[in-house]
Amino acid sequence: MHTKQRKIVFVLIDGIGDVAIPKIGRVTPLQHASIPHMDFVAHGGINGMMDPVHPSLACGSDTAHLSILGYPPSKYYRGRGAFESMGAGLLMVPGDIAFKSNFATIEPTTGIVTSRRADRHFEELGPPLCSYLTGLPLPSFPHHRVDVMYATEHRCGVRVRGPGLTDNISSTDPLKDNLPLLKAKPLVDSPEAIMTSQLVNELSSVMQEALEKHPINAQRKKEGKQVANVVLLRGCGCLIDAPSFETQHGLKPFIVAPTAIIAGLAMSLGMDNIKAPGATGDYRSNFGSKARTVIDNLCDSDKGYSFGFLHIKAVDDAGHDRNTRLKIKFLEDVDKMVATLITELSAYEEKHDDVEFSIAITGDHSTPVLSGDHSFEPVPFTIAKMKNVAALLQSKQSEENKSTPPSPFSDSVTQFSEIDAARGVLGRFCGGSVMTIVDKYIAL
Repeated sequence: MHTKQRKIVFVLIDGIGDVAIPKIGRVTPLQHASIPHMDFVAHGGINGMMDPVHPSLACGSDTAHLSILGYPPSKYYRGRGAFESMGAGLLMVPGDIAFKSNFATIEPTTGIVTSRRADRHFEELGPPLCSYLTGLPLPSFPHHRVDVMYATEHRCGVRVRGPGLTDNISSTDPLKDNLPLLKAKPLVDSPEAIMTSQLVNELSSVMQEALEKHPINAQRKKEGKQVANVVLLRGCGCLIDAPSFETQHGLKPFIVAPTAIIAGLAMSLGMDNIKAPGATGDYRSNFGSKARTVIDNLCDSDKGYSFGFLHIKAVDDAGHDRNTRLKIKFLEDVDKMVATLITELSAYEEKHDDVEFSIAITGDHSTPVLSGDHSFEPVPFTIAKMKNVAALLQSKQSEENKSTPPSPFSDSVTQFSEIDAARGVLGRFCGGSVMTIVDKYIAL
């Protein structure tokens, strides 16, 4: 009797969590949205509430993903800049530093950053501006090279290569609009930190001067649009030293994540970054193409993948934009994508008795639309055997039958939301436990 290949698709919905919203009846967007297929996953599996890093922390996506993938941020986190830059296409080597950067708008006479995001729809303008900034000379630092690569929306990766650099410096980003552009400062008292902070401040000035003169900004000024005349250099980071995901968990991984910071983080852990046609990491992203890419790669026996990570960004953007309607819409769009994953992977499993699929769905943090920013509420987590979910989907059990768990691998939860998941058998746990849960569940 041969051993089945255990494979899992891990769907991470960025910014999934929320709080009760008065205008939709004091429920969360997840509770309000029509998400029958995610409900089937919750009904067919086990559930709980997950604090991505630890309770009471409003974490960033980078630290949350590290934690969820089994890498304690306190041990491995070195700033998000390297992740953003690698995901954008800038390879990192030991000694490089990099920044997760924003094209922003500054009032040159006052030094006030009037908008930290020059324009979310920047895909046409970002690449030429990045090419223009690449190789800019730093008069005081002739032995250092600057490379800039467009990421998504208003974001870019900035890499600096040269001798004596360190990531122990602060950011130039004021973090809120209508505050002065900051100067980078050394975070430790060392010659490397002092020199690097001086270099970064010169880089900030040289970039601003160059952007002020660029024809794109001259045209935007004529059209009454915000100019992209400064690059906010934030999250200085270097290449992390961590064991590969496959070494850590015994699963061969790939990721579908057009969001540069997530793709770069995964690449840092040895995960293959696979591009999905039409996947953009913003509101225009083609979720169906993402699902197809995951299915094709998980079902390709020659590639041997056993862990497919699918990242969704648009839900988080809707939270940041404080748009309840859009957050609900994208949750419902994700549900259609989940339906495709369930239908096609379960059909493949039926025809191949040597493979068994599971599916997990969760988020990396809450982004409530009422605040428009990350918050500390835990997020729902569910994991199920694909065949159990498919059986529920096919039978479309009545409400009366929903009270009975469909298999020994499930609990009494029947809907996927922050409130329902809290009743699951997993209880409340930290993100560092996720891969232990995954490893044990898929082995059942």
